[in-house]
Amino acid sequence: MSLSMWVEFFEDLEQVRGRSKNTVLAYRRDLDLYEEFKNKFPQASINSFYSFIEKKGLSTRSQARAISSLRTYFKFCESNGKTAPELRDLRPPKVKVGLPNPITTEEFQKLYNACKNEDVYKQGRNQITLLLLYGLGCRVSELIALNLEHFQDDMSLVKLLGKSGKERLIPVSSELQKELKAYVTAVRPHISKSESKALLINDRGKRPSRVDIWRWLSTWSQEAGFSESVHPHRFRHGCATALLDSGMDLRSIQMLLGHASLQTTQIYTSVSQKKMVDSVNEHHPLSQLKDD
Repeated sequence: MSLSMWVEFFEDLEQVRGRSKNTVLAYRRDLDLYEEFKNKFPQASINSFYSFIEKKGLSTRSQARAISSLRTYFKFCESNGKTAPELRDLRPPKVKVGLPNPITTEEFQKLYNACKNEDVYKQGRNQITLLLLYGLGCRVSELIALNLEHFQDDMSLVKLLGKSGKERLIPVSSELQKELKAYVTAVRPHISKSESKALLINDRGKRPSRVDIWRWLSTWSQEAGFSESVHPHRFRHGCATALLDSGMDLRSIQMLLGHASLQTTQIYTSVSQKKMVDSVNEHHPLSQLKDD
């Protein structure tokens, strides 16, 4: 083990910093990669790690995350009295941030129509899954962590558990509130096979996993005739973009999405501007002119 403070680092991530299970697993994968590099090339400099992860086929974004994980580890070492000269040589690659690809209303409707099931109760579960993803703009981890008590029907609120266990209350529309109430009272009791507190229930009668959500979306996307599966994050992008187009201010959208920084939320203004430009190009009379 070339990483001398491995155990202490992960204890700090989980117990002190309160990082989520998925975040800790991401750090684990990145440090495992560095461990593999050191075992294969014990005499190589840290600069050789760049070509190593590139040959591994990692995308630019994944390479940046791996370097960031290493920097976090080495900073932890130095803060605990260990020298880490590698820290000075590690520079994350520049990542070009692309615009979000929000799901459109038309795409959502096709997906909603495609999630039908012979079992009327499973169909109700499928529909509320899509409505929650789009209506709350939540992450998959937040969706599957929802419990029955997180839906406060009398206050039209849903409590989400975000990154690092941060809680936030999300107001729901009257339509989503009605659908949620119908699901809880008339659908969920017929598919739950245990005393689970989970709001959503998978086909085995238990709380769904991330894999369940991805598998469902893949099936429904295929049924809807899409060329590729709809990524869960597209619902989050679609929710944010729709709210911005409707006039909601960025600060409110930031709070709803649980973004730590307003800068993260501002990316959606670029999406709205692009839609406006595309609309002008399509409908403005000058775009119809022909050059003789």
